[in-house]
Amino acid sequence: MRTFMGKDLKVAWRSSLQYTTVHLMTKGRAGFTLLELLIVIAIIGLLASIVAPKLIGRVGKSKTVIAKAQVESFTTALETYRLDTGEYPPQEQGLKALIEKPSNVQNWHGPYLRKKIIPDDPWGQPYIYRYPGKQGDYDILSYGADKREGGKGEDEDIVSWE
Repeated sequence: MRTFMGKDLKVAWRSSLQYTTVHLMTKGRAGFTLLELLIVIAIIGLLASIVAPKLIGRVGKSKTVIAKAQVESFTTALETYRLDTGEYPPQEQGLKALIEKPSNVQNWHGPYLRKKIIPDDPWGQPYIYRYPGKQGDYDILSYGADKREGGKGEDEDIVSWE
């Protein structure tokens, strides 16, 4: 067995390791001070106050993008419906004719939408379908966040003819 200054090396190493471990546990810091915690909370609050307004503005913009994509999807489905049946669905049947076969229509090869539901607009209102349309063969529109005709920004109407 190896020795160092009259002590067994294995025992000396163990006792040194135990002393270091115990010393670190008792003499070392076991947490954060109140001041340190307050500084971290202040930094997090500052970052949140900078980032949150930017994210909130994007929510409204993303709803507008979703509404435009849905109107475009309806437009594509209506054009396919017309190719199959020879005409657009009448006002009474509305967009529902894209997912359920009307009783008096022949050559219907739907459903014409991927999901077999007509979604509401991102603001929880049904899309408006007009046939014949005022702006084209048909009109599809959503009144936006304010749920009224007209508006700017997030309140702007989403329409199929633009």
